[in-house]
Amino acid sequence: MASSVFILDLKGKPLIARDYRGDIPLSAIERFMPLLEDREDEEGTSLPVMTENGVTYLHLREKDVYLVALTRKNTNAMTLLQFLHHLSKVFTEYFKTLEEESIRDNFVIIYELLDEMMDYGVPQITEPKILQEYITQESHMLEVTPRPPMAVTNAVSWRSEGISYRKNEVFLDVVESINMLVSPAGTVLSSEIQGAIKMKVYLTGMPELRLGLNDKVMFESTGRSAKGKAVEMEDIRFHQCVRLSKFESDRTISFIPPDGEFELMTYRLNTMLKPLIWCESVVESHRGRVEYMIKAKAQFKSRSTANNVEIIVPVPSDADSPKFKSTIGSVKYAPERSAFVWKIKQFQGGKEALLRAHFGLPSIRDDDPDRRPPISVKFEIPYFTTSGIQVRYLKIVEKSGYQALPWVRYITKNGDYQLRMPEPLTGGGSRLPPI
Repeated sequence: MASSVFILDLKGKPLIARDYRGDIPLSAIERFMPLLEDREDEEGTSLPVMTENGVTYLHLREKDVYLVALTRKNTNAMTLLQFLHHLSKVFTEYFKTLEEESIRDNFVIIYELLDEMMDYGVPQITEPKILQEYITQESHMLEVTPRPPMAVTNAVSWRSEGISYRKNEVFLDVVESINMLVSPAGTVLSSEIQGAIKMKVYLTGMPELRLGLNDKVMFESTGRSAKGKAVEMEDIRFHQCVRLSKFESDRTISFIPPDGEFELMTYRLNTMLKPLIWCESVVESHRGRVEYMIKAKAQFKSRSTANNVEIIVPVPSDADSPKFKSTIGSVKYAPERSAFVWKIKQFQGGKEALLRAHFGLPSIRDDDPDRRPPISVKFEIPYFTTSGIQVRYLKIVEKSGYQALPWVRYITKNGDYQLRMPEPLTGGGSRLPPI
């Protein structure tokens, strides 16, 4: 339960303030920036939740503005932080970009939104599509009063009634991002899968959808055996449309979806993985030059192909005179990133590729292992999941009984995917062949 919500500029000056409960003086916001700066000095990073003199400050930074909620109550901090994220999402839907200029240009509509999205400090309507039906950016004549849609007072506040489509379709994407850190020897130091199920729904009426996954807990609780691999998901988070009581009783994901695009759920799997794209690197450091040999290998089955692969290899900040030679793709030096970028449009599973690079070094330095950044890899593999998660069924039930087409797609891509580089070889002649 929030006492007040503020929008501040980067100096901490209030642009907008909305007092909901009157139990905290508005002057309390003056302590926010000093508190934030003190925490940054002590911790080296800003904390989203801070407390002083019985007042709790919760904040979210977006570009050049801070969204801040104040409370005196023993409130669920995650609820208020989630509300600030929804606030940011709604403002972005309305103004396209959330920054100081767009806030100054839209004072009136922002106060309207703050009044509708929170009542006496309790979050209310946070779905942008529903808010846009009756809080519009166009001016209205005095005699025309827009009525709030029925969805505002319904149990289903995220979907309006009377939606109609000529063609009823549902698109479901299972997107998994791989976070990984690998040692120079190829040992996986840490790895996890961050998954999300994203949907685009174009359905008439008020349909109910039921989604079944190869969920290990569901199979164990019902005593059934899985035909294939079952996946044990952790840290599951659902969109508000999902019936949590139904999920907790029989692990069925049942929901009336919002119209259009939304994120149904996210999950995490903390598991040791083999690197999908592995880069073996050799670095030779000589007086006045440094040479690199990078061997990239796609360590997944040949029937899959990684698209838009980017291998970003860090180099010394003062490196110059780049020369490159690669067996596949294109290579470009990016001095603003102190790196060169190897781009491979399509990299088939089981294939290898080789890159040689040569740079001049105008200065002499001692190599510091702590300042040696890792190689970063970007990629996207369609029709592929690392975890083995599968959509067993997607049922669409609507009282009019129409037929709908469900489409399911799987995508695996990089998250924070880093491969550490070995120590440079020094001394003697070059062990690498010339370019």
